[in-house]
Amino acid sequence: MKINELIKDVYTTNAEKDVLEEINHPTPLSSFNEREQVIINNLVRKSLISKVNNRGHILVMKNETYT
Repeated sequence: MKINELIKDVYTTNAEKDVLEEINHPTPLSSFNEREQVIINNLVRKSLISKVNNRGHILVMKNETYT
């Protein structure tokens, strides 16, 4: 069993919720400003978002369990 299956509710700030709502499909990380990139890194640590390397470009997308 994975840790994110055990933890049902993950605390997110209002800023994290706003950024999470913006990501509906794989989006290049470079399209976000510096502040949003810091928030995205926090969401990656919370396992709400994944970073994917696609031909040298870093894309971010929601994890399936939190869509």
